[in-house]
Parts: sequence; C-alpha cells; structure tokens
Amino acid sequence: MNLRRTRAIFRKEMLHIIRDPRSLVAALLQPLIMLMLFGWALSLDVDHIPAYVYDQSNSPQSRDLINAFQGSRYFSVTEVTSYHAIEQAIDKRQCLMGVAIPPDFAKQLGQKQPTQVQLLLDGSDSNTASIARGYAESIVALYSGQLQAPVQTAMGNSPARVSAEMRVWYNPDLLSQNFIVPGLIAVIVMIIASNLGALTIAREWENGTMEQLLSTPARPSEVAFGKLFAYFVVGFVDMVIALVVGVFVFHVPLKGSVLLLLVSSCLFLFGSLALGILVSASFRTQLLAYQMGSFISFLPAFLLSGFIYSISNMPRVIQFIALFVPARYYMNIARGIFLKGLGVRALWFELLLMVFYCVSVCYFTTRKLRQKVA
Repeated sequence: MNLRRTRAIFRKEMLHIIRDPRSLVAALLQPLIMLMLFGWALSLDVDHIPAYVYDQSNSPQSRDLINAFQGSRYFSVTEVTSYHAIEQAIDKRQCLMGVAIPPDFAKQLGQKQPTQVQLLLDGSDSNTASIARGYAESIVALYSGQLQAPVQTAMGNSPARVSAEMRVWYNPDLLSQNFIVPGLIAVIVMIIASNLGALTIAREWENGTMEQLLSTPARPSEVAFGKLFAYFVVGFVDMVIALVVGVFVFHVPLKGSVLLLLVSSCLFLFGSLALGILVSASFRTQLLAYQMGSFISFLPAFLLSGFIYSISNMPRVIQFIALFVPARYYMNIARGIFLKGLGVRALWFELLLMVFYCVSVCYFTTRKLRQKVA
C-alpha cells in the first residue's frame, strides 16, 4: 500500500467533507442530540410510582401502614374513598397500583390474627408492575416485622440476631444513567460510523466518479483506507463529544484508564467505519446503502448487545446471533472501564475480538473494492 496515494485519497475525502458544512454539522451534532435525548429520557429507575390507597379501617394501625408507603421514595400516594376511584385511575393510567386496607384491619391485628392487604396492579405494563409489586411487598413485610418484634420480646423470644447488610459495588446509588450512558456511547458510535461509511462509496457510484477512481493507480486498499481515515477523523470527534458529555454532563464515574478507553473506542470506531464502507461498496445507490447501514448498525447495537435487554434471557438462537454483534463486546469494555475500573488483564479477550473485528472487516472491504466496473 502506497502511503502517498492513500494520503491523496484522504485529502480528497476531507475536502469533500469540509465543502459540505451542513452534513458535517449534522454528523457532529447527531451524537450529542442522541446522547442528550436517550440519556435523560431513557431511564430504568422505577420510583415515584403513582399509588392510590383505599383505607376502609381508618385506624392508627392502617395510618401507620399508609405512612410507610408515603415515606418511601418509590411511591406517590393518593388516598381515595372507594374501589371505583382506584379502577377509574388505573383505566386512565393515573395510577399503577392500588392498595386496599380491609375494614377489620385493626381488629385482627389487635387479636394477633393474620390479616391481608390487597394490592391492585395495572398489568398492562408488566415489567413496571412486577417491580412495584416487589416494592410494595417489601414495605408490607417490613411493617409486619415491626408488629411482630414486640410480641416476640414479650413472649421471651429474642428477635433475630442475624440481619443481611447489602452493599452495592460499582454503582452504589443504583442510578440507571450510570448503566445506560456507557452503553449508549457504544450504540451511537456504531450508528454514526456505519452511516458515515455507508454513503461514501455509494456516492461515488451515483455521481459517476467511481469508474474514474478505479481507473487511477490507487489500489482498492488505498481507496478504502484513504476514505476510512477521513471519516475516522469525524467519527473520532463524535466519539470524544459523547465521552465528554457522558462524564461531565451525566456525571458517569470514569474509574478506569482513559487511554485504554480511547484505544478500545478507536478500534470499535475503525471497524464500524470499515463495515459501513463495505456496505457502501456493495450497493450502487446511497438510499440502499443508508438503509442497509442503519439495519446492520442500529438494530443489533440496540437489541442484541445487552444495552438494555439481557442476552441471557433471550432464546438460544438469538443468543447465538448476538455472539457476532461487535457492539456487545465494546459495551462490556466501556462499562467495565467506566464503572469497574477494569484493565487489560480483565478485558483482553474483548480487546482481541475488537482487533479481529477490525482486521476481518477491512479485509472483506478491500476485497469487495477489487471488483471492477463491468
């Protein structure tokens, strides 16, 4: 590969990028906008759940239970006077959960008899409903334990001496942004890089300049790498913007090596751009190349990378397909460096896969470009 010819192709592509300022500004602003929208709008935290409470007992005991719900940050409690109010609120999606306290609640507690509290959940949002159910059951269980402790002491039975103390590693505040933003950076880099690369060769085909380019002394590898390095500069700026916003705007802790994060990000960016150029070389129109670039970048990076959905819960066939999604391995690297402070010793396998990804995609890209115009 001749570096002089590669540099000439690189200069040509950079001039083309600079001469189209609107596309350049759009390419630079797109990751910022996506990161802001997804980072603030996409949240896995389930708190301030609207809950309606129907207290038929109106006793100090029922008031203590209601205060336990009101004192939790997971619920926003509204008291109502009928089941019908709870039913209407659930139908209108004004509340997710209803709590009904029976009329004989205080009487049964006074007689040391078991009593029940009814929980009504909107199952149309099954995931949030199951989480809300777990929160509510924990509050009721804690309240029940507080009632039983004085009874056990009066009967001479000492309360339990062993209690579980929970300690959360890596994300002690359990903030979903700390989990989402590093994965979102991987998704953004994959989408931007594939779409940038997917248009470059297809544009040459549509403009009729690809024949002239192939008739020059430049080899296919020199054409591919010249274009790739030009868009790598734009993609690198996008990547740095995403990393800076993640650290300084969303305050995601960066516990690991910045250098290792940049190296692994550059490997992933390089391979994603090469994949986009491979797609661009396979189609003669920008529309088809853009559609295929979006298809192979957004859907796998969003659905099959472990960004939000756990791969281990997917069917075996889908898990097998997810093994070939490079965003999955880069996401493990990004989250490991951001949240856990992992180094090369722990991430060497994912880094090796990133190198293999870059080499294999570049090989198939240059091989595709060897095909001359018929």
